[in-house]
Amino acid sequence: MEDRDARALIVIDQRESAEFDRMLSASGAAVERKQLQVGDFLCSGRLAVERKTRQDFEQSIVDGRLFSQLFNLSSSYPRVAIVVEGESAEGRISKEALLGAYAAIVSDFGASIFFTRSMEKTAELVYALAKHEQLAKKTPMRVFAKRKTLTASANQRAIVEMLPMVGPKLAKALLEHFKNVETLFTASEAELRKVEGMGEKRARAMRSIIENSYDQEEDKAQLI
Repeated sequence: MEDRDARALIVIDQRESAEFDRMLSASGAAVERKQLQVGDFLCSGRLAVERKTRQDFEQSIVDGRLFSQLFNLSSSYPRVAIVVEGESAEGRISKEALLGAYAAIVSDFGASIFFTRSMEKTAELVYALAKHEQLAKKTPMRVFAKRKTLTASANQRAIVEMLPMVGPKLAKALLEHFKNVETLFTASEAELRKVEGMGEKRARAMRSIIENSYDQEEDKAQLI
């Protein structure tokens, strides 16, 4: 076994499968578990990896969660990698939507995207990234994310991107139309539909999130 100082350290989010500890340790990595603010694996102080199963990846495109996660990741780490794990699922979303998401990942957020067939292949990729960062480039590890200082306008866009089915482009269009977050959040469904790209489905989903009462039990169940 390699000396600890000669091994790459990979920090794994506590919510990830314990199988990754076994696979990465067997590869020669030093493994630690932390409650990460963003990302699923840290390969160095500048590189975070977000792992998604194919089903979760496609669902996160539909509900807009992918783009809010990418915003948080790219605001915290200079290098971000998205790993989509599993075989392609047929018919969930259109080819155009998938290609648009791939383009946004690379073009809007400057992240890389990789596709793996299984957890084992994901572990291999994560280990290769960590070795390159820490052993080849000598980039130190930093566990806690260090968010960039954002302008007021960037913070406004980040808030809007958290809404369902809203990506960076639509968030900008909404803010340009309504001028500020308060006016946007008080807009009716009919007023929302006037913004190009919204449509009835997105407008209804947005109003539902804004209007629905907070359910503590529902929130608690989501975290389990």
